[in-house]
Amino acid sequence: MKKVLGLGNALVDILVRIDDDALLASLDLPKSCMTLVREEQVNAILDKISHLEKQEACGGSAANTISGLARLGVPTGYIGKIGRDRYGEFFSAEMGRHGTLARLFTGTAQTGRALGFITPDSERTFATFLGAAVELDAADLSEELFHGYDYFHIEGYMVQNHPLAETALRLAKKAGLVVSLDLASHNVVRENLAFLQEMVGSYVDIVFANEDESMAFSGKNSPADALVSISPCCGIAVVKLGRNGSLLKRENEEHRVECIPARAIDTTGAGDLYAAGFLYGMIRGYSLPVCGRIGSLLSGKVVEVVGAKLDEAHWREVEAALPGLVG
Repeated sequence: MKKVLGLGNALVDILVRIDDDALLASLDLPKSCMTLVREEQVNAILDKISHLEKQEACGGSAANTISGLARLGVPTGYIGKIGRDRYGEFFSAEMGRHGTLARLFTGTAQTGRALGFITPDSERTFATFLGAAVELDAADLSEELFHGYDYFHIEGYMVQNHPLAETALRLAKKAGLVVSLDLASHNVVRENLAFLQEMVGSYVDIVFANEDESMAFSGKNSPADALVSISPCCGIAVVKLGRNGSLLKRENEEHRVECIPARAIDTTGAGDLYAAGFLYGMIRGYSLPVCGRIGSLLSGKVVEVVGAKLDEAHWREVEAALPGLVG
């Protein structure tokens, strides 16, 4: 089977379910947003919530996608940077447990952490300390890291380091890999728009975007118009519409895929797992609509659990449903 290499911010997700918004206000965290915090802030928050039950998992957008692919039986690799601490050891062990060959460089800062607060309305609020993750540098990359893979998946957050992103994309294309990019955040898209448009036009084969990201990238006023605008820049454009499904376009081929019924309790990782399902379908040679349906299946299942990792019961549901999607 074809192999997939991912590159992203290596973070440990620390997820906490809370009863209301009061804690968010006391921590000065805007609800439903991702706030970047410093090392001393993340440690202070951890001290303040030491009495609450927490769930830890290796995270970061690309790591979530790669872990999903690994669980589907796809050979995977991952590039990131961690610190010399227990969180870095945890991240490395978790990626290995999922069967991924992780090339993890070591930085000077602590391992990055994303503290996710989940309210009863299933909304997520993050306090993110990037730590060693952002110390990953273009000089860390080499042609050898890309050898033996067929696909390269990079998260959009990496484009904030222009030399790193461009070097990674150039090396991936030089090695003949199919390149997919998840735009990751509409504010990152807007802040790096000209660079992103140049990178997509030069190196990217598959673009994943949600509604806001697609419109930010294209300058269009609707996801449907954004889809039409993005597709010629790459090969395949995917616009994720949440509970309204997704839009897919490749040349003159265009599809709308419905989402699956789900009881959402936490939307963490929905887009990342959609990408995993879609890429799995591409690797297996399925049609574009089938790829989208597999993406919808995984994203629909992951919103039913806390965090971006499916438990074994939900993976069994995925495995049971797959034959009906591809038959």
